[in-house]
Amino acid sequence: MQPVTDYTSILSHFLIEGTVDRVQPLGNGLINDTLKVTTAGADSPDYVLQRINNAVFKDVDLLQHNIDAVTEHIRKKLIEQNETDIDRKVLRFVKTDEGKSYFRDSIGNFWRLSVFIPGSLTLERVDPETSYEAGKTFGQFEGMLSDLQEPLGETIPDFHNMELRARQLHEVAAADPMGRVGEPAVVDLLHDMEADMQEMCKAERLYREGLLPKRICHCDTKVNNMLYDADSRKPLCVIDLDTVMPSFIFSDYGDFLRTAANTVAEDCPELSSVAFRTDIFKAFTQGYLESANWFLTPVERDHLPFAVALFPFMQSVRFLWDYLNGDKYWKVKYPTHNLVRAQNQMALYKSVKAHDKEMADFIDKIVR
Repeated sequence: MQPVTDYTSILSHFLIEGTVDRVQPLGNGLINDTLKVTTAGADSPDYVLQRINNAVFKDVDLLQHNIDAVTEHIRKKLIEQNETDIDRKVLRFVKTDEGKSYFRDSIGNFWRLSVFIPGSLTLERVDPETSYEAGKTFGQFEGMLSDLQEPLGETIPDFHNMELRARQLHEVAAADPMGRVGEPAVVDLLHDMEADMQEMCKAERLYREGLLPKRICHCDTKVNNMLYDADSRKPLCVIDLDTVMPSFIFSDYGDFLRTAANTVAEDCPELSSVAFRTDIFKAFTQGYLESANWFLTPVERDHLPFAVALFPFMQSVRFLWDYLNGDKYWKVKYPTHNLVRAQNQMALYKSVKAHDKEMADFIDKIVR
């Protein structure tokens, strides 16, 4: 049995206002444990307490350095823009009595505390309206960080490195530890992947050639990673900043569409039902380019359709890699679950590629 966490002791190390009244679970995050800290009285704020999953984020000091640099820079930008109600438009993290933005307890758990934003909520709905708002909000987020001078590190190294994913697949296919490489469905997937593997590794080549910059990106662009005003339903700020790090803008643009623009869930076995939703693509792209076009280079803009194709392709490679490796990374509900996921994402990739010209034409109409 896990020992009961003494939240009062943990909170005593943070410079909070008011007296803690209660601590209760908040949300359904998959990585960190998140709790709402309610204080007594109307004059003191409530807080959000999180246990940082240091099995995923191994360098907590780097993680919190990134978050501190990003939130402080955005706060400065909002002040310069004469924004009102700033504390609802950027997260504010509370320092400890040692001046840090995280605390390590006696059993090695890491904790951080942010001010709870009242009158806010998250949305799960993915439709053209929420996709447009997501595109605009994440584009604004990148734009505000486009002149950040503070160096940031990669909280998950090589998170979206397609060359690395290709090498991992080739290595496990050569070793074939589970004897699955000869299965007909695997043979078909490997054939499809090899046909386009070099093309899908283009981003890393463009970066080495000095043609594609790395920027500060969110790297987990989902509708529910934004807070909305509970009354107006308009976005307030971007949250879940653990994966904010240097990356290609393809990470923010392509990964949103991988999940949001599939007509079915990524593990749906009905492959004939997998299709690319162009209405979601157009809404997200419209919002994104309205707020991000000013800082994007021509190479970045020209490769946005590539980014849309890259992420289902990369995810298909990763699912197949895990299947061949014995399903050690993702939890599976049945023996071929990862294989079905890989097939699903390859079907989405092919559907995206069928819309290449349509996507390019739509982007060209917006930016010219």
